[in-house]
Amino acid sequence: MQYPTKLSLILLLVFCSLTSFGQECNGSLGEAMINLDFDRGQPLFGPSIGNATTYEFVSAEPKDGEYTIAKNTIGMYPDNGWHQISNHTPNDPNGYMMIVNSSINPGIVFQKTLSPLCAGTTYVFEAWVVNLINYPGIRPNLNFQIETKTGQILKVYNSGEIPDSQVPEWLRFATTFTVGNETDLVLKIINLGVGGIGNDLAFDDISIRACGPIITQKIDSLEGLNEDLCEGESASYRLEASVSADFYANPRYQWQSNTGAGWNDIVGERSMVFTAVFNNARAGTYQYRLLTADESNINSPSCRVSSSVFTIRVNGEAIAENSGPVCVGGTIQLSARNAASYSWTGPNFSSQDQNPILLNASKDMSGDYILTVTTNGCTTSDTTTVSVLDQVKALTDITDATICEGDSLRLSASGGISYEWIPSDGLSNPKSPNPTVSPKENTVYRVLVSNGACFDYADINITVIKTPIVNAGIDIKILEGQSTRLNGKVTGDYERIYWTPTDHLDDPSSLNPTATPPTSIRYTLTAVPRLGCKIASDEVFIKVSPNIIIPNSFSPNGDGINDMWVVPDTYASSQSFIKIVNRNGQMVFQSNGSFKPWDGKFHGRDLPSAVYYYSVYLSDEFETFSGWINLIR
Repeated sequence: MQYPTKLSLILLLVFCSLTSFGQECNGSLGEAMINLDFDRGQPLFGPSIGNATTYEFVSAEPKDGEYTIAKNTIGMYPDNGWHQISNHTPNDPNGYMMIVNSSINPGIVFQKTLSPLCAGTTYVFEAWVVNLINYPGIRPNLNFQIETKTGQILKVYNSGEIPDSQVPEWLRFATTFTVGNETDLVLKIINLGVGGIGNDLAFDDISIRACGPIITQKIDSLEGLNEDLCEGESASYRLEASVSADFYANPRYQWQSNTGAGWNDIVGERSMVFTAVFNNARAGTYQYRLLTADESNINSPSCRVSSSVFTIRVNGEAIAENSGPVCVGGTIQLSARNAASYSWTGPNFSSQDQNPILLNASKDMSGDYILTVTTNGCTTSDTTTVSVLDQVKALTDITDATICEGDSLRLSASGGISYEWIPSDGLSNPKSPNPTVSPKENTVYRVLVSNGACFDYADINITVIKTPIVNAGIDIKILEGQSTRLNGKVTGDYERIYWTPTDHLDDPSSLNPTATPPTSIRYTLTAVPRLGCKIASDEVFIKVSPNIIIPNSFSPNGDGINDMWVVPDTYASSQSFIKIVNRNGQMVFQSNGSFKPWDGKFHGRDLPSAVYYYSVYLSDEFETFSGWINLIR
């Protein structure tokens, strides 16, 4: 057996022990002109109420002369005699209250300027207060004071000492007051006691409402406030609200209705009798009330009062629904809207539950289920049809396929009435049983096959042979007689590669063969993918230049043999530049453009036998040649 927690027990005692003190309104009440419940929110502590009090605000356990706005006092002085309670507002766990740890000196605990009220109108004030102390100590003693802005006191009501108790008790303090010609008023709650040991309290649900005459009510000349009608029926009801005489000098009346969106005036209905007419009534709750006030105040919400609410309930017809269609082996949920009694019948089935559940559905559970409900004397029926469907088996024509990049393939699925392929990338129509697919990458396509309630899925794995990416490398320059390695690279799917032409290559099937061409040549690298997919190729050009041989000696002695220093293969170059210097760096010969042989002279005079140094630039195709020359005489 489970027992309520200590806190739950305390709160239960709090709301079962509410006591009321003060002067009550014997007549009808109006809407609350002030309804201060200190708001609500998710945090434990609420916002400050500003200058409405002389106390200092804290978002914590208050000390002497401080107050807080909080949902409850849980954890506040639990070992020093404070009751652990929640706010007073019913059914509002997130609501706040004002918690006061009284000051050493008496003073104003709460003060609020009221919205303008109505001259000559009587109002009832009420506030709920709890003494937080559970031991004998200084007891709170409050004055509830209504005064004008100019300081004229209209009413002072004293609570007397609010007793301490072992069980926390919210007490209701109420009084009435009548407004004179000055309608701008101020509410003050003054603590007459001193702080110290005791005099700690909490406030909540402070309100002011107009107080009016006694109103007695009848429906069709019979006492009562409620009637019931069945949906689709027609009826009329005579609503009477008798207002005690001599309360207002010039009484006026106004009927209002509320169908769920708030109260609205019924145009032209200004007597104490109203007839509510229903033709082919629609389900719902229809409310009516009579407002009354003095003639000059009937249109002012702060001045008028209202009768108790008349309620006409139009009880709706039965509405039967089910969670289907469902698959064989699934669960069927029947459902009905709220009524007083329920009766279900169906294929080999009956139930008195509102929302019965049928487990492990089979085909013989398919069919019509009839619901009969009774509410407030209204009995109606409705039918819902349950469909139990066979399980689905997703079928595809293939499970795996390989295609070339850029090609497409038609997929095929069967077994249901609707299809959904995922992912949708590369699909012509993801909701077709036979879409065309052209993926860019290897992809697993899943098809969800359904018959409206049941589903199954199957996968098709598509492998994409990527078109190879071929790079034969950058163009190359070599000298006649030299060799070079080709730098081929291939990425993607391929079975083999080859170079063309094969001339002067040591291995045409290698990515990096050695080439020794005697003349300039262009080689093509080709990659061949699997399954005959699209081949790819790239070219590289090898520029073969003549092999330049530079002599390192000559003898310009006039014997006709080796009399000139000549660099072969340079005569055709129009870009050549040749410079010769002695060992001191002094230039002794220079040739620009077409090559001119050197005869060993400088300015027409023979140079002595010695070693000289040359630099030869032929074109951008060659590096600059440099070396020495031995001039022999």
